[in-house]
Amino acid sequence: MKIFKLTLIACLFLTSLSTYGQDKKANNIDNSNIALQGYSPVSYLDLNLAQRGSKNYKSTHEGVTYYFTSEAQKSTFDSNPKKYLPQYGGYCAFGTYAGAKFRVDPNKFLVISNKYYLFLNNVELDAKQLWLKEKNDEKLISKANNNWKKLRRTYN
Repeated sequence: MKIFKLTLIACLFLTSLSTYGQDKKANNIDNSNIALQGYSPVSYLDLNLAQRGSKNYKSTHEGVTYYFTSEAQKSTFDSNPKKYLPQYGGYCAFGTYAGAKFRVDPNKFLVISNKYYLFLNNVELDAKQLWLKEKNDEKLISKANNNWKKLRRTYN
């Protein structure tokens, strides 16, 4: 009985560690913990392209899974994952600037100062165009960064 209790405690501890690593509040992920709707973070930043990755080339960083287009992209990410993480956990940059979290269209993004920002796009709103219309990345990013400190701890 004592061994059973120790095993149960160990399993619960390991489960808590695996869920602790990923934060569903701070990351725009699906129920499988896949980020960027399966698009490659390396493609955004290094190629300035939105490319859907493959489940054959994937890495998990802090409990969040990222897909890549090739083994080379996976290796690039694995060598420096923090460089390739989406800003604002993959939520809409303009929404974050405005104080809210919105899902994104993975094809709507901007690379600014070696970071990439994703945007909401639907029949009613193209948030990337709203961002571009402001013509002041520094102001938008500064306010979004401040808003993200609070938003990262909330559900959308």
